[in-house]
Amino acid sequence: MKNTSAIKVEGIVEEALPGLLFRVTLRTKEGQKQILAHLGGKMKIHKIRIVAGDTVAVEMSNINDIRGRIIRRF
Repeated sequence: MKNTSAIKVEGIVEEALPGLLFRVTLRTKEGQKQILAHLGGKMKIHKIRIVAGDTVAVEMSNINDIRGRIIRRF
């Protein structure tokens, strides 16, 4: 069964890491938080490039709050 309870937040890419991982700083109500995020499926298919300094939308599950998936680049 698919878990549909995902949280969507905006953040800024701080660093590109090997293996299509990115260190993203999120803007939350509590302050700033750094997570590791990977590219979503459509971003890989359409070969959308992400570099440091980009503003992105990140989708996170309720269970694991230190990992996420980049779903959109602004």
